[in-house]
Amino acid sequence: MLEKSSFDVAIIGGGLAGISAALELLDHGLKIAIVDRDSEQNFGGLAMESLGGMALVNTPIQRLNGIHDSPEIALKDWLSFAQFSADDTWPSKWAELYVNRSVDDIYNWLRPKGIRFIPIPHWVERGESGDGNSLPRYHIIWGTGHRLMHTLIDELRQHSQVDRLTCLFDHKVESLVMQNDAVSGVQGRHENTGLAFELTAPVVLVASGGINGDIQRVKQEWDKSWGNPPEHILNGAHRYADGSVHDAVQRIDGKVTGLHQMWNYAGGIHHPEPRVPDEGLSLIPPKSALWLDATGQRFRPPLVTGFDTHRICKRIAQDTYGYSWQVMNWKIALKEVAVSGAESNSAIRDRRLFRFARDILLGNHRLLEYLVNECEDVVTGNNLEELVSNMNQLNATSRSRCRGVVDLANIEKAVRHYDEQVELGEAHHDDEQLRRITQVRKWRGDRSRTCNFQKILDGRAMPLVAFREFIISRKSMGGIQTDLESRVLSCNGTPIPGLYAAGEAAGFGGGGISGLKSLEGTFISNCILNARMAVRSITGQSLTP
Repeated sequence: MLEKSSFDVAIIGGGLAGISAALELLDHGLKIAIVDRDSEQNFGGLAMESLGGMALVNTPIQRLNGIHDSPEIALKDWLSFAQFSADDTWPSKWAELYVNRSVDDIYNWLRPKGIRFIPIPHWVERGESGDGNSLPRYHIIWGTGHRLMHTLIDELRQHSQVDRLTCLFDHKVESLVMQNDAVSGVQGRHENTGLAFELTAPVVLVASGGINGDIQRVKQEWDKSWGNPPEHILNGAHRYADGSVHDAVQRIDGKVTGLHQMWNYAGGIHHPEPRVPDEGLSLIPPKSALWLDATGQRFRPPLVTGFDTHRICKRIAQDTYGYSWQVMNWKIALKEVAVSGAESNSAIRDRRLFRFARDILLGNHRLLEYLVNECEDVVTGNNLEELVSNMNQLNATSRSRCRGVVDLANIEKAVRHYDEQVELGEAHHDDEQLRRITQVRKWRGDRSRTCNFQKILDGRAMPLVAFREFIISRKSMGGIQTDLESRVLSCNGTPIPGLYAAGEAAGFGGGGISGLKSLEGTFISNCILNARMAVRSITGQSLTP
C-alpha cells in the first residue's frame, strides 16, 4: 500500500460540486485533497460539456424581461412536478431552500467570477397541463458549462492557498474508512497501475456523480412502472458515473434513495465520434417535426418537446420497440434542430455573438450538415417513398438492433393529416401539436427557434429529414440522502459524522431534490448550492438563509 497522506478534507470527485467546495474550503485555509477517477485533462467532469442551463428564481435577467417570478411561484411549480411522497422530507426541504437561495448562493456567487448569462431566459418543462414551469427561468451561461468550469478551475489553480490543495487524478475510491463510528478517510486504487492508496481525513465530501454512466446499472435500476427498459439505451453521462461510491456509502449504513428516478432524454442519437461504447448526442428535438413510433405511426396524443420530458421518455420507453423517429423537412431542421451541450453549440461556447445571431436568424447550417453527413441515425429523402425506404434500410443495416419496420401508409397518413391542419390556418387548428406551437411562439425566447406552422411536404423546404432517436441516459435524480447541511444520513436518519455529499451523488440534494420530474436546469446549479451548504457546515458557518 502507498504511504498514507493526511488532509483536513478529502473530496471524492473533480466535477462542479467538488471544485466549488474546494474553492471555498481553501478560503478557510484547510488542507484539501480532490480524488478524481478521471485523468487530469478531463478535470471538471460532465459540467464541462454541458450547455450550462440553470433554473434560477427572480433574477435581474427575468425582471429585465418583464418576468415577475418569486420563490413562492417557483416552489408551487416545483412541487407540482416533483409529486413528492410523504417520505420525501429532505428532498422537499432542499427544494424550498433552492428556490429561496438560487440567486444569493448561485447567481450572485458566479457573477463576480465573470460568469454571464444569455439575456433572455428560456421557457422549458412547462408541463402538459401547466403543471411545470409557469414562467421562463432557464438561464443559459454565455460560454456554456465549458466557460463555467474553466473559470472555476483557473480560480482554483490561482488561489492564494493553492499549496494546500492536492489533486489526485486516476485514483478510484473503493471504500470509506471508519474509526469510532465516524468517517476517517478513503481507500482505493490507482485506475491505471492498480496500486492501493489511503487518505486520512476527518471530513469526506462525496461528489462523484450518479449511476447513469453504467447502462447495465441503469437497466437494473429501471423504474418498474415503466415496464422493461428499452433494449438499446445510449450513454450521455460521465463514463465513471457508475454508482460505486454510492455502494461504498451504503456499506457504512448511509442511506441511498430513488435510484430508479432518472432524468433521461428521448432524443438520443449515436455520437459520430464516440469515446465510450454507444455514446450519444442528446437532441433538443424540433417542435415542428412529427414524432413517430417505429412503424411510422404518430404518437397520440402528439409528443412535443419542452413540456414534459418525463412523459415523453416514459411513452417511448413503454412502446413495443423502445425507440422513435422524428420526421421533418430541411427548413424545419435548419431552424429547430439543436443538440444539448457545449460541443454542439460552439457559437455560445466560444461567445461568438455574430455567429450566434446568424445561427438564430438563418439556421445552424454547420450542425445540420454535420449530423446528416456523419451521424448514422439521420437519413434524408426527396419524397416520402424515398425517405421511408432509407429509414428501413438504416434499420436493416444498423448495429443498433432496431426491429421496427416503417410503413409508408402510416407515415403518409400522419404527414398529410398534419399538413392539412396547417393549411386550415391558426384559427381553425384542431391538432394538439399546432396548439403547442402557438403557445410556444408567444414567448420570444422560443419564437426565434420555432417555425411558424410549417408544412412537412413543402416543395420549397425539401429534402425530407428523419432522425432515429433512442432513450439517452443522462442524470440520476435519486442518490445519497443528505440534510440541509449536506451531511450524509444513515438508514436511521442521523448524520454520519464526517461524511457529506453534494451534486448528483446526493440526487442534487436530499437524495432526490427533483422528485419525479425536474423543472430542468436544476442540476449544475444544485452542484454549487449543495457544495456551498456543505462547506458552511464543515467550517461552522451560520446556515440561516
